[in-house]
Amino acid sequence: MVPAWVLVGPVLLGLWAFSCWLYDNLKSLVQLVIAVLTPYFVPAENKTLMERFGKWAVITGSTDGIGRQYAIQLAARGLNIVLISRTVEKLMAVASEIEQKHQVKTKWIAADFSQGRPIYDKLRQELEGIPVGILVNNVGTNLEYPDDLDQVPEDKLWDVININIAAGTMLTRIVLPGMKQRRQGAIVNISSGSELQPLPYMTAYAASKAYIHNFTLAMQYELEPFGITCQLVSPMFVSTKMNNFSTTVMKGGLFIPDAESYAKHAVFTLGKSKQTTGYWSHGIQYCLIRLAPEWVRTLVGGTMNKQFRKEYYAQKQAAVKAQ
Repeated sequence: MVPAWVLVGPVLLGLWAFSCWLYDNLKSLVQLVIAVLTPYFVPAENKTLMERFGKWAVITGSTDGIGRQYAIQLAARGLNIVLISRTVEKLMAVASEIEQKHQVKTKWIAADFSQGRPIYDKLRQELEGIPVGILVNNVGTNLEYPDDLDQVPEDKLWDVININIAAGTMLTRIVLPGMKQRRQGAIVNISSGSELQPLPYMTAYAASKAYIHNFTLAMQYELEPFGITCQLVSPMFVSTKMNNFSTTVMKGGLFIPDAESYAKHAVFTLGKSKQTTGYWSHGIQYCLIRLAPEWVRTLVGGTMNKQFRKEYYAQKQAAVKAQ
């Protein structure tokens, strides 16, 4: 007969492993529940974003989609806003809208991140003297539609590298000395659910988001001694122009919010969760996707992107017929 202690050890080990797996997959939802309840029991934790991080927020890619809504939501909480994007007219329009609605200060900087290294001296100069409390590294680009790597224009691949990888890395480096000196601040890196697996027909895009995922988690460790928050935000599908290749995604739905709804939820998580999908239904999707082994996720992702490519071609054909 096998002694009881011989059986107890594997059972406890299995329970421990299952508990770790469960927390790892549901931690963003768990952290949000804790964050909502904490102010009721620990009043000192009920601070505003300005009190926790500072008076100025910088948002890249801030004239459309999630970035624009992040800027609006942070302004609604009283923060002054620095808008960084490519198009002057759009920057002026968003800055004017924010100032009129929320009576905060704004500054805009026109910068095309696809140009790579040459733009960062200008950005460093423009941000000098501004005590940046929150940096939202939102700017990003996607392929026009899912396609084989050798069919994607080289210029687009360089855009993915310069915009999705270099921008967040270099801007983080620019603002960190000031944050470290003040021992206060938050870096918010917008990744994507595509970080979860290799993604056929969107290989470079998904790989760039895997970089952001690993970069952010490493920075959390580096910045913790300085009291600086580094948050990873990994949305699933949001109905923004980045997903124009799919009529299915652009229709939206319970699991595909619009940019305004998404940003409201995501900004709420700032200071409450270090790693989040930013939206409640995305948290459920993220958890379910991780249940499958990587090869299954890759297979499903490739199949899905083939379907999106068909949708894109169908849209193009319909547009030609309509002319």
